[in-house]
Amino acid sequence: MAALRGAFTALITPMFADGSVDYEGFRSLVQFQLTNGIDGLVPLGTTAETPTLREHDEEERLIDIVMEEREKYKRETGRYVPIILGAGSNNTRDAVYYTERAKKRGADYALAVSPYYNKPSDEGIFLHYEALSKVGIPIIVYNIAGRTGKNICTPLLKRIAELPNIAGVKEASGDINQMMDVIALIARVKPDFCVLSGDDALTLPLIAAGGDGVISVVSNLAPALITELVHKALDGDTEKARELHYRLLPFFKAAFVDGNPSSIKYAMRVKNLPSGAVRLPLTEVHEGAKKIIEHALKECDL
Repeated sequence: MAALRGAFTALITPMFADGSVDYEGFRSLVQFQLTNGIDGLVPLGTTAETPTLREHDEEERLIDIVMEEREKYKRETGRYVPIILGAGSNNTRDAVYYTERAKKRGADYALAVSPYYNKPSDEGIFLHYEALSKVGIPIIVYNIAGRTGKNICTPLLKRIAELPNIAGVKEASGDINQMMDVIALIARVKPDFCVLSGDDALTLPLIAAGGDGVISVVSNLAPALITELVHKALDGDTEKARELHYRLLPFFKAAFVDGNPSSIKYAMRVKNLPSGAVRLPLTEVHEGAKKIIEHALKECDL
C-alpha cells in the first residue's frame, strides 16, 4: 500500500443550541469538504466530540452520512476520497470493537489514539496496537501526549510500525525533533508508513522534513487553502507553500485559543458554516477568545 499523503479534515460534529446533533449540517459540511478538494475525511475523532456522542445512534448515523456522501461524490466525479474513521479508546477491547466497526462500515483506515488516562507502560501500548493490528484494516496511530498523558517515543513507535496493518502516525507530540526522528528511523525505512501532522501550524515544517501531510482542524473552515498548502509543499513549491503558511498562521493559533473544537466551531459560526454548540464538559469560548478568532479570520482573509 502506498503511503497516505495529503490533507485530511478532522471533522467537527455540528450541533444545535440544545446539544442535539445537526445531521443535515454535518451532511452539508461533508459536501463542502468534498467539493473543495480535500484529500480525505476523518469523522469521529477528538474534534468530533466523540467522547460525548452516543455510540449506537449518533455515531452510526454520522458514519452513514459520511459514507453516503463519499459514494455520491465518487459517482459524480470519479474521485475516490478515503475515510479515516476514529476508533480510539483507553479500553483495548472497545478499541478493537471500534476498529472492527471501521472495517465493517467500509472505512479505509482506522485512527486509534494511544490509551488515555490509564498511562500504560510502553509494553501495554505496544500490546494495545498489536490487538488492533489483528483486525485487518490499516491503522493510523495517534500520538498526542497532551491529551493522553503518555508520549509514544520513537523506539516504541518503531516496534509498533513493524506490526501488520500499521499504516502510519498522526504526530501531535508538538516536537519537530521527534517527528524528524520518526521520519528518519521509520518512514525512510518503511516507505508505506505515513507521517501526518496533528498540528496545523507544523504541517509545512513536517512536510519539508519528509512528512506526508496533515490531519487538520483548520480545514473544517478552509479546506481548499489547507489542501493547496499541503500539495504545494509536497510538490516542492516551497515559496507558495510558505506564503500560504504565513497567511494562515494567525488562524492556526486562533483555532485553538480556547480549546478544540470550541474555537473552530465558533469560527465556523462566524463564517456561516454548520457548527453550532458544544456539549459539556466543553463550553462556549470566552469573549476574549471570540475577539481573537474574529480578528484572525479578518487578518487571514478567511
